[in-house]
Amino acid sequence: MISHSPQRYSESHERVRAGRRVTVIGAVVNVLLAIMKVIVGWLGQSAALIADGIHSFSDLASDVLVWFAAKHAHDEADANHPYGHGRIETLATGVLGVVLVVVAIGIAVEGGRRLFEPASLATPALFTLVAAAASIVAKEWLYQYTVAVAQRINSNLLRANAWHHRTDAISSVVVVLGVLGATNGMPYLDSVAAIVVAAMVGRIGFTLSWDAFQDLIDRGLDAQRVTRIRELIATVGGVKDLHRLRTRRMGSEALADVHVIVNPRITVSEGHQIGEAVRERLAAEIRELRDVTVHIDPEDDEQRPQQCLGLPVREAIERDVARQAAQAGYPESLSHARSLQLHYLAGRVDIDVTLDLGAVDDLAEARRIAVDFKARLERIDYVGHVVIQYRHLH
Repeated sequence: MISHSPQRYSESHERVRAGRRVTVIGAVVNVLLAIMKVIVGWLGQSAALIADGIHSFSDLASDVLVWFAAKHAHDEADANHPYGHGRIETLATGVLGVVLVVVAIGIAVEGGRRLFEPASLATPALFTLVAAAASIVAKEWLYQYTVAVAQRINSNLLRANAWHHRTDAISSVVVVLGVLGATNGMPYLDSVAAIVVAAMVGRIGFTLSWDAFQDLIDRGLDAQRVTRIRELIATVGGVKDLHRLRTRRMGSEALADVHVIVNPRITVSEGHQIGEAVRERLAAEIRELRDVTVHIDPEDDEQRPQQCLGLPVREAIERDVARQAAQAGYPESLSHARSLQLHYLAGRVDIDVTLDLGAVDDLAEARRIAVDFKARLERIDYVGHVVIQYRHLH
């Protein structure tokens, strides 16, 4: 796991503070706009402006969701949530999208009802245009402000909320057109404008919820990001190749796991160090990666999966090696071979055996034993290549 440095901890708190600040400002603006548009729409008999006011109230609901997510999505991992709470942000985005779709359906149904009941149509007052124009200016400013913060702290939830503000601004433009049309002898245009607003709100709501639900079922990073991760891993010393690279989103951050192929003859500690180097490289270059799991492979187990399953473990192999030494009548000190190194490759076990040079009388005897011992071990059905070497072990 990539540990959280003090810098990352500070960045996380800055994200929370920035998210709360922009959300509180948005909530205040939305409350004022919603109240103004509903009251002015009611007084001026504009269904489109009332619908737009309801849209602003849905913005307020989204601000509450964003504030909640900003508060809790960056809580530290705990026993029940070992990967953290990042998906609170994703879930809140999905809920926000569903809320928008429900609001859109309600507005469209009411607008349609008024179209089919001509008696209910009324000509809006011109002063409703002032409220719609004020909404356009305020919501466009709120969009620009929110999207700038979202870009700075890399928050998909804030981006979604910014677009919610933008749809409110655009819907106010539609309201202006509808009111202008209605005051010029086409009263049905006000209801048509309400239905257009509903369609816009519904579209953005569906998009938000669809993207959020895709992330909830572990959608990976985009192809360009994955390619960049592959390129970075390949630059780490000791990495021969990689496969099974998988990524998934966790709110505004991401998780990844990968199989890295290394030289099969290196030590466990060197393989571990290569894995740590891969994690450090990705942590330094891909800021959104919060956690990376690196699996070290001695060969490509994607091309030859499970071929080493069923091979014996060390204890059984040590017994077989000792048995062969005893059956050959080697000196007693050689009957327990020292420092076995086992390499599970291509469905076989390659064995490096170290024998005590002090247990043999001369080099000729050592050479004879090595040749004979190697042949005996390679006759074992699961054994591949055998290397015999001598060292002074005492």
